[in-house]
Amino acid sequence: MRTLLIAALILAAPLAAAQAPASPAPAAALPRTASPPGAEAYIISPRDGATVTSPVRVQFGLKGMGVAPAGVKFENTGHHHLLIDTDAPADPGAPLPATDKIVHFGKGQTEASVPLSPGKHTLQLLLGDQNHVPHNPPVISGKITITVTR
Repeated sequence: MRTLLIAALILAAPLAAAQAPASPAPAAALPRTASPPGAEAYIISPRDGATVTSPVRVQFGLKGMGVAPAGVKFENTGHHHLLIDTDAPADPGAPLPATDKIVHFGKGQTEASVPLSPGKHTLQLLLGDQNHVPHNPPVISGKITITVTR
């Protein structure tokens, strides 16, 4: 009986493998929300080159658009994402992942207290729409460098 069960499993394995997809299908791209001409994201504080202590108070600035929580679709709005020690994602049409280097502020926050380890760090803001997708064209600040002493 045991030999029969093993033989059945061996014969069924190729059938199951043939029906399973080789890799997961890519997620459908979400449409990108247009940003108005002249829209800008910027970091109010700290200033580029500042020496600070942790946690770092980061104030977000936005010109030509408004701030709305994630999930809320309202024309010419978005919410902030803080890029820490990283570049903007290569695919601007995909939702921004929440990681330790891409911090979401989906409640519509315009400032945050950010814990950072001692040393040099880069900070940059990237506005996302209601689905965390960067606008078209992206509303992104210049990158600043700060030094955290403790």
